[in-house]
Amino acid sequence: MKARFCRFLLRLMGWRTEYDLPQVDKAVLCLAPHTSNWDFIIGKLIYSGLGRQVNFLIKQEWMRGPVGWWMRRRGAIGVDRDRRTSLTDKCIRILQEHDHIHLTITPEGTRKANPDWKKGFYYIALGAKVPILMLALDYREKTAKVLGLFTPTGDADADIKAIKRHYIGIHAKYPELFDLGETD
Repeated sequence: MKARFCRFLLRLMGWRTEYDLPQVDKAVLCLAPHTSNWDFIIGKLIYSGLGRQVNFLIKQEWMRGPVGWWMRRRGAIGVDRDRRTSLTDKCIRILQEHDHIHLTITPEGTRKANPDWKKGFYYIALGAKVPILMLALDYREKTAKVLGLFTPTGDADADIKAIKRHYIGIHAKYPELFDLGETD
């Protein structure tokens, strides 16, 4: 979608952005909270409104026929959950094969409350040697925010807690479904 049209749609919906997106060629985008399908739509409009391409993972079933063509044009990368291959390894390879790619992952792994974030996004960034760009959608303020860049140290538990602390005070579309769990 054209950047101007995306910005127009966002203004109609009352959304604004509060950030300058860092200029990094490759990154894993940690997008939270994820409590609604609207998170995808709003997030995609925001990134496209900045004139940037963002990639995201989606079930392989969505990648067939005309829908698949349309999804690939929007940055979708199909994943087959039934295969016994490592999704983390696949994502690391995808990041290594591209000169410029921003791969969005929702660390909660579900739209339900999950205080125990999945660590795949972290291990993908660590393995591909790329930073984690922390993004938030605050539904109370209707604002998209960049919370900063984070470079994984290799201490997953401590790093995930540090990342979660950036999301304190962010309001999900469905607040009862956003649970940061332990941040200390």
